[in-house]
Amino acid sequence: MKNLPLSLQIWLVFAGIMLAICILLTALFPWTLRDFFTKEVYATIESAQNMTLNRLNREAPSQDWEADFLPRERQHSLQDIRTVNHFIILNENQDIIVPRLPMKFINKVRLEAKNQGAERQRYSGEIDDRKVFYVISRGELLGHEFFLVSYMWDAYREDLVQTLFTRLILIMSLVFLLSWIPSLWLARYLSNPLVILEKRVKKLTNRDWYETIQLQRQDEIGRLGQSIEQLRNQLVRQDEAQQSFLQHTSHELKTPVMIIRSYVQAIGDGIYPKGDLTNSLQVIEEEGERLEKRIHSLLYLTKLDYLTTHKPSWGRMDMYQLIMDVVERFRWKQRQLDWSMDLSPIQVEGDLEQWRVVLENLLDNQIRYARHQIRISLSKSEENEEKMALLCIWNDGPNIEGDTLDILFNKFHKGNKGEFGLGLAISHRIVSLHGGRIWAKNEEKGVSFYVEIPFV
Repeated sequence: MKNLPLSLQIWLVFAGIMLAICILLTALFPWTLRDFFTKEVYATIESAQNMTLNRLNREAPSQDWEADFLPRERQHSLQDIRTVNHFIILNENQDIIVPRLPMKFINKVRLEAKNQGAERQRYSGEIDDRKVFYVISRGELLGHEFFLVSYMWDAYREDLVQTLFTRLILIMSLVFLLSWIPSLWLARYLSNPLVILEKRVKKLTNRDWYETIQLQRQDEIGRLGQSIEQLRNQLVRQDEAQQSFLQHTSHELKTPVMIIRSYVQAIGDGIYPKGDLTNSLQVIEEEGERLEKRIHSLLYLTKLDYLTTHKPSWGRMDMYQLIMDVVERFRWKQRQLDWSMDLSPIQVEGDLEQWRVVLENLLDNQIRYARHQIRISLSKSEENEEKMALLCIWNDGPNIEGDTLDILFNKFHKGNKGEFGLGLAISHRIVSLHGGRIWAKNEEKGVSFYVEIPFV
């Protein structure tokens, strides 16, 4: 069944449920009706019996009772009341108004009446393979104790059951047949959005992802469509980023390769672009070193992309000590700068080498733009209830342009003194990988880089 179209599956399930309900009702309804009408039959017998007892007490004269028990013209009044028949059994075992019933059944009723302890009791039996329901009630009339036996044939109950059951079958058949139309509509209504999504997903697999997906629904299918739309937007952004990445990468690698090749060709022709062989070879070495750094940054960025989809292996580390180690190395590169630090001892979970790269990239950016001073602080953030530490690195350099501030952490975006445009992008990726947040802010004087870090 799972290989059939979804609309057909829905229709088959709906039709199967309706058919199962019909079969179940067909099996249970007669049994339920028989039980219900059995109780109704006894209630009818007892009601008719009460009416008969009241009439006997009200209308029977004493001389008739003594002479002939009941007048002949009233004998038929004991019968055919609500399809209920009656006959009387005296304690002396004399029968009055006994209908044409087999003696075997009469004797059975006499014995039951004799052994009956209650004033009224229900019974059932069979006469010539026909079921009969009867009630025996003890009564007293003109000083004589007697038993009134009221009975009804099972044919009355069976007629009621058969009539209602036939009507039920007719109704259920109509319901089952008429339900096919709404079930077909429902199947198409539910499957059409999925068919649309299937076509759109096929387009996505063929890299045709520029048509929006809008189902105008708020149910599970609508939420599925929204998720696919988010996936489409992500693929569009990823495709644009990939194209931009390839363009920037080719441009960044082409320049040093072109310089190296031109210098090698010139030296091979006996020409020294920098005046002599030593200086010309030094240019080739510098360009080769720049090329190596760019390739290293690209490979490291690719590694971070890989780590975003795999569980990293982290350990606990001392952020205070790591900052001190990195600053100590950078301090000697720019001795003219005034370094001030306010660091709290904070332990974080993460990759030590990755955080070292973050700090090195940020400090490399800071000393490139700082004029006289760099200030570093590390403290526990009080802005939210989560356990977050806040690292702030400030320099007294010029403010960042507004447009540049928004795309500062994008790949291949370089400032006026930037090198490759990958350092801050790598830092942003590492911080995000560790569940943190990084941003830059223009201060009244200078620029601050903030890093929010979860701590333990």
